[in-house]
Amino acid sequence: MPNWNLAMRVFDLVTWRLAMLLASDSTNGTCLRGLDLFCGVGGSSRGATLAGVEMVAAIDIWKLAKESYRDNFPTARFYETACEDLEPAEIRKEVGDIDVLLASPECTSHTCAKGSARRSEKSRETAFQVTRFAECFLPRWIIVENVVHMRSWRRYASWIKSLRHIGYSIRQQVLNAADFGVPQSRRRLFIICDRLAEPPLIKPTSRIRRSASTIIDKTTIYPMSPLKHPRRAKATLARASRAIDELGAPEQFLIVYYGSDAAGGWQKIESPLRTITTLDRFAYIQRDVDDYSMRMLQVPELKRAMGFGADHLLDHGTRRDKIKLLGNAVCPPVMRALVRQLTGTSR
Repeated sequence: MPNWNLAMRVFDLVTWRLAMLLASDSTNGTCLRGLDLFCGVGGSSRGATLAGVEMVAAIDIWKLAKESYRDNFPTARFYETACEDLEPAEIRKEVGDIDVLLASPECTSHTCAKGSARRSEKSRETAFQVTRFAECFLPRWIIVENVVHMRSWRRYASWIKSLRHIGYSIRQQVLNAADFGVPQSRRRLFIICDRLAEPPLIKPTSRIRRSASTIIDKTTIYPMSPLKHPRRAKATLARASRAIDELGAPEQFLIVYYGSDAAGGWQKIESPLRTITTLDRFAYIQRDVDDYSMRMLQVPELKRAMGFGADHLLDHGTRRDKIKLLGNAVCPPVMRALVRQLTGTSR
């Protein structure tokens, strides 16, 4: 009896390769086309672009995401609305077929950073929008990014099953941005899907982890204030004191200024920066002649810590808005490596 499933996969592979050959002459060498769901500031899109993908469309409900994304990907069509309020078939008519579907569904109700706060099942279920768009577009590849804790979601297995039902082979892999040349320790879950083959094991691209010191601007461009300020919170002083006691009057170090931290609330600058969140979290402390002074890490420094290049624009919104955009983003070097290894592109 013929194996029709295998026959259809072979047919799909031959058809796809023929389409890529025909498209290569009309896209200036860029064969692959991408769509980014829940795109935010465009970290995934930036990484995919660096790997040779042409981003043709993106979707996000946040106006600031739209403004930032359009600055960086002016030729891509942008949809400023919730994915569930869109009809994938209509978007496909407007933008055409795609090869790569990128998505970062809402993570706030998965992450441990939410603490004991109530979770939103509606927020978690945005992952099923990936399935809905995949069913319509049937791209060769899908890459979904989220926090590691997504795997504990009660519907996670059924969501993975929904992607397999469409015909995708799936690899679930946790990657640390620090292993891809990013000066930040940032572990994220990636669900890597391929319709025609088993997705490869994604390999790190950097043997040496870059330190937080590489992103800190040590000029006088950003003003410092005394660490022992009368209005300084006791918790801040306690964290700094622990660092000084352990390091022995260090010249420089970082503390977690806002929020909790299970590692004592401080870190050496010789290590990668700890995970950037959507809050203004880290303070840089340096030793002066008689005492210590401090300041918060600034947006350009956090941008570098996420792996964004100077060419990626971030010109809209308040300081708080920009930090939120960055904290929600995907590190471009990680996505670049992932797309290159998954699709076999050489850029």
